[in-house]
Amino acid sequence: MRLGEFDLVVAGAGIIGLAHAVEGLRRGLRVAVVERDEFARGASVRNFGHGCVSGQAGQALDYAKAARERWLELGRLAGFYAEPTGTVVAARSAEELAVLGDFAAAGVAPVEMLDADGVRARVPVRAKTLVGGAFLPWDVRVDPREAVGAIARWLAAEGVTFFWRTAALEAAAGVLRTGRGELVAPAIVQATGHDLDRLHPEIAERAGVRRCVLQMLRVAAPATADGAAVERFGPGVLTGLSLLRYAGFADCPSLPALRARFEAERPDLLAVDMNLMFTQLPDGDLLIGDTHERAVTHHPFQDERVDDLLLAETADLLGVPAAELAVRERWRGCYATAPDREFLVESPTPGVRVVAVTTGIGMTTCHGLAAQVVADLFA
Repeated sequence: MRLGEFDLVVAGAGIIGLAHAVEGLRRGLRVAVVERDEFARGASVRNFGHGCVSGQAGQALDYAKAARERWLELGRLAGFYAEPTGTVVAARSAEELAVLGDFAAAGVAPVEMLDADGVRARVPVRAKTLVGGAFLPWDVRVDPREAVGAIARWLAAEGVTFFWRTAALEAAAGVLRTGRGELVAPAIVQATGHDLDRLHPEIAERAGVRRCVLQMLRVAAPATADGAAVERFGPGVLTGLSLLRYAGFADCPSLPALRARFEAERPDLLAVDMNLMFTQLPDGDLLIGDTHERAVTHHPFQDERVDDLLLAETADLLGVPAAELAVRERWRGCYATAPDREFLVESPTPGVRVVAVTTGIGMTTCHGLAAQVVADLFA
């Protein structure tokens, strides 16, 4: 059965897929989105809502800067929280502070170096070992639990057609076959995230795509030492472990010394590939995490020891006993990952693009990537 004819059909209503729909709409195209679930429930809603623009390099930085402007625009249009809050990086050692100094000196992104009081004035970090930090003003924040749904509703109101609870089965030149019928379009984007290998196992195997699973928690914001509630704050909070992860810091001369310190003093954190960071939801709760484990297929069992480690490290960062962190929710995020690449864009047949962000920067770069892909499809 033929479901309709469009200019652009997108498989996947996560943020990567929706970003392509946004770009199609901006070009005045007839756009349809196919999504197997009743609503988006994958990586796009299980993250920090943190647009880490400053921490990117190369093509990812270009995409991130473009995405930053699109996030702020869509926040206004679709009515969800999207603010240029920036990020505070809290340094708890001289090595961490040295890396931040190197990054500031490189001049790739604006950086405001902070002393310990400057960090504490912006975010609720009260670690006894806090020595200073930096403020990265380029970064943005969205509420991940509302942004994706709000964009989908806005797109639908603007004329984009959605087929929910509809599985994409196969894309050929000019047609996407689904469980409900066929959608005809000269341009098709398959943005199915970590399930890329379900539709295109040969592409996934050639690129070495695996699933990266991360453990995260939502905790009630703890009280301060004098019993007062933690005040609302905007910036995301990164730490020295974050400096080891993001490509923007990779060329800092002080980075090897920082890595060596973690290897000597905290191999347990490196063993679970922890990126210690947190953001605040609009209701005041904190999203904390995260750890990383990579495999093609993961066992379904979540290790409580990893959550205990996350809670202990977050408590130390906040300067409170771990027992004071009341866990409201636990979950496992999941995104596609591949060695030696951040983006996967393949064209298995004319007019079809298979698109995935193969590291944890999908929210940060999605709109810039989508603009490039759609421009290429309609060149």
